[in-house]
Amino acid sequence: MGKQRVAQLAYSEFQSAMLDEEKRRRKAAKIIAVLEHFRGPLGGLTVGDVGCSAGFIADELAGAGAKHTLGIDIDVPGLRKAADRFGERVAFVCGDGTALPFPDGSIDVLVFNHIYEHVVDPDAVVAEMHRVLSDDGALYLGLGNRLGVMEPHYKLPFLSYLPPALADRYVRASGRADHYYERFRTRRGLRRMLRAFHVWDYTLPVLATPTRFAGSELFPGALGRVARTVLARTPRAVLRLLLPLVPTYLWVATKTPRRPAGAALPQPPEQVRPL
Repeated sequence: MGKQRVAQLAYSEFQSAMLDEEKRRRKAAKIIAVLEHFRGPLGGLTVGDVGCSAGFIADELAGAGAKHTLGIDIDVPGLRKAADRFGERVAFVCGDGTALPFPDGSIDVLVFNHIYEHVVDPDAVVAEMHRVLSDDGALYLGLGNRLGVMEPHYKLPFLSYLPPALADRYVRASGRADHYYERFRTRRGLRRMLRAFHVWDYTLPVLATPTRFAGSELFPGALGRVARTVLARTPRAVLRLLLPLVPTYLWVATKTPRRPAGAALPQPPEQVRPL
């Protein structure tokens, strides 16, 4: 059997990517661009980053005009670093995502970016985010796909396809870890996880128009320009066939029905059919 999962209490201490400031700030720019396309500027809003770690994304959210910015995590070393650098404009909270310390409906915008595979009970965290999100609020989700061919943490092909015991053997044989902690879900599983929300899929819009969403590093160089052109012009019906294998989904979820407020795009956001 795979090793029993427990909470990762000091994730930034063993995952150096959480301390890569340039990369984290680029991710934040993409998150903010998607949120602003969906619902407009963040000015005057209360915004929370669930799984904030060292606080770079939370700091960018504050810089985008949020009135109150909250960073929530169980990563105590990361929170200490975050509070030392950004504590003057971000309130950092050591808190479990399954019991967020905020009143019902008190947060206008939540960010949950590449976190669900690391938590022990992602369904409980999603339920808590639904509770604290305001009725007209928005939840940004960066969601890894179990059927993405290259596993993003260990860079091993098909690792996330395997059952836990075999995945543990695979990472041990590669010399990259003693067990495989992360647990990804398929697109269908993610739809089930978000079934209480109304969800819009921004994956294809960001891939097709990366410069619009601060994602120009996704397709660098001449080949990148070709890829962007192909994605922008390919019929949506064809692109939909590829969605089950896309490595990462970018979704915006709301508690009540809403439509994106931003300008028309070559590949527009599309509602995710609920399960």
